[in-house]
Amino acid sequence: MEAGEEFGPWLSRQLKLAGKTQAELADELGLTRAAVSAWITKRSVPRPTVMVEIAKALGTDLGTVHTRTTDTQAGLPITWYHRPGYQDGGRDGGNAAAFAFDADVQVLARETCQNSLDERLVDNGRPVRVRYTIHELTGEALDAFRAAVLWDELQPHYLAVSESAADQKVGRVVDAGVRDMFEKGRLVLLRVDDYNASGLTGDDYDDGKFAAVVRRQLESLKSGRDAGGSYGLGKATLWATSALGMVLINSTLSVPHEGRTERRVIGRLELPWRSVGGTPYAGPAWLGRPDPETHNAEVVRSWWADEETVERLHLARDNDEPGTSFLIVGAHDVASLEQGGTDSDDEEGTAGDGIRDIRVMHRRLVEALGRDFWAAMIGGGNGLPLLETSVRTYRNGEVVVEEETVDPTDTQPSRSRALRAFYEGTTVDRLTEAGQVSLRAVPLRLPLSGGRSGTLGTHQGVLLVTEAEDKDGVPNQVHSLRGNRMTIKKSTVHGLPLGVTQFQAVLLVGHAAGEAAPFAGEAEEFLRAAEPPEHDRWGQTEELTLRWSHSAHNRISRLTTEVNAAVKELVVRPKRPGSEESAKLRKKLTVPRKTAASKRASGPTVPELVELDAEIGESKEWRITAEVKLPRVDELPVMTPVVLLDVRSGSRPRLDWAELVAVEGCAVEGGVLHFEQGARKAVFRGATDPTSHPVRTELTRLALELRAGSGE
Repeated sequence: MEAGEEFGPWLSRQLKLAGKTQAELADELGLTRAAVSAWITKRSVPRPTVMVEIAKALGTDLGTVHTRTTDTQAGLPITWYHRPGYQDGGRDGGNAAAFAFDADVQVLARETCQNSLDERLVDNGRPVRVRYTIHELTGEALDAFRAAVLWDELQPHYLAVSESAADQKVGRVVDAGVRDMFEKGRLVLLRVDDYNASGLTGDDYDDGKFAAVVRRQLESLKSGRDAGGSYGLGKATLWATSALGMVLINSTLSVPHEGRTERRVIGRLELPWRSVGGTPYAGPAWLGRPDPETHNAEVVRSWWADEETVERLHLARDNDEPGTSFLIVGAHDVASLEQGGTDSDDEEGTAGDGIRDIRVMHRRLVEALGRDFWAAMIGGGNGLPLLETSVRTYRNGEVVVEEETVDPTDTQPSRSRALRAFYEGTTVDRLTEAGQVSLRAVPLRLPLSGGRSGTLGTHQGVLLVTEAEDKDGVPNQVHSLRGNRMTIKKSTVHGLPLGVTQFQAVLLVGHAAGEAAPFAGEAEEFLRAAEPPEHDRWGQTEELTLRWSHSAHNRISRLTTEVNAAVKELVVRPKRPGSEESAKLRKKLTVPRKTAASKRASGPTVPELVELDAEIGESKEWRITAEVKLPRVDELPVMTPVVLLDVRSGSRPRLDWAELVAVEGCAVEGGVLHFEQGARKAVFRGATDPTSHPVRTELTRLALELRAGSGE
């Protein structure tokens, strides 16, 4: 249960909200002004019988006066405050910070989940729990919500924006969002809840987390030393994802403010400049209770809402655990249109409207969380998970998609195995069996700050390498992360020889490499400064140049070189000249070679097989990797790879492919190779179907041919 505010400060605020003085309250109670003053200055508290009279004077119930966990409903009502237009005539066409990100739920997931990680309460050792709720409203449910957000007050402002929409990008988005709500009769809410987080603490106006998120732009006040954010831009994704520019907030605080922690509510609206009834408005607006201490009591502040209010605003939280709920009103996902697909079994006519398809939004949120935050959800040994995430989807309170908890071992099995092995101390020096995880230390030489030449020290990052599984996505990649364990950088290791077993690698730097890693804190700070607002790579940034030097990013390039070299050393099996196994396999593989022939003056030039590598798999299949040299011609023909048994006499039996995949410079469609125009070489891999082998695999020799067209 929430502890109530002290009586004196609570009573003082209620009098201001009700527009009453201490003397007027004293007169109503039949007491002296000195008695009321003593309560407000906390020198005394009223008797129980006087509490009843105070409740009557404030127009509230006795329970509210006793518990003091919410404001009375007397006095100034909840309303929208719109910032007046600038006196110098300046105009803003919208919040520029929102243009830093696309209206994409996957971008939203990355930024909001990162913010929640940064605000995790670490003392209890528990992960921060982040849940995304998609809720589509129609009919009476939509009408009730519009009433709760005081739509009638807002409609003139939206109409004004629509009238000038053709001149403003933000205006066009908002106009489309309003028309979508009324013409299609539905509205999508997307709520982001976090638990075991700090909440929006601090005063409404002074420095603090609340003001940084709700009142200010480009201000970042993160709690953790491993914070992912540093620009103060991430919160803009909330408003960028709203077609109406509206976000409502309900925060449970980890540190009491005004003696309370629960149901601190406010709303913020981001619109472009507009004129309503001849009065200009600058852009943003806030939903709250008018602050009697501001000029004309027009500016609104957050208020302590009751349970009924947060229910009507779709902001009710599960429990009193600290954290914040952000409700994006009119959520849209422009990027989902690029996928070009919707769920055919969607109901109530929502399929085919990809921008509002709640099922597509659900799926894309799950994909993004599993891709970007898998490492934060892994624990093992002394390494505890930092994060738990889930997604659920409703329509008018009815379940459309059940709550889906993101499981990193399902979305990223190989990388999850690698990280858990590191935490549990089960890594090996070199991979000799399936399922093993190899570890190498890689150096990051940190520069001196302030443009000075030299090295501060060498931080030892941790490189983990393991065999890839199909669910991991693109093979032969390195995922790099630091203290908050969000994937920052994804890079492919190039220049690998043919026949290398596909792998996945994880690079841990900063505090992710372990508390005992030398210069972990300095590496954390350096790499954080090397990240752009998207936090999706390390490289040259203005902050890196200002704090270190214009060449400081070269230290990161050297780290990448060290990582790639270590990966190759781990996954490339050393060649053993004269190896009996290698000799046998080379004898069993043949490639048709060009024979001496009369030169033709002209003719088509076709791709040519130039190198093969193969091994016999566990199921006795041939696993083949082939490189094709591509000629410089205007149009490359399609070719079909055909694998044959090389026999001494008679026709050569043709084997079936069980698998045929493109690796580089080509694509495979229906067993046919399509080559990329301008590429100089192509690489593909294949595995034969053992059931098509007429004799034991070990007793066969193979010939691989490229045939023009379908190869029939």
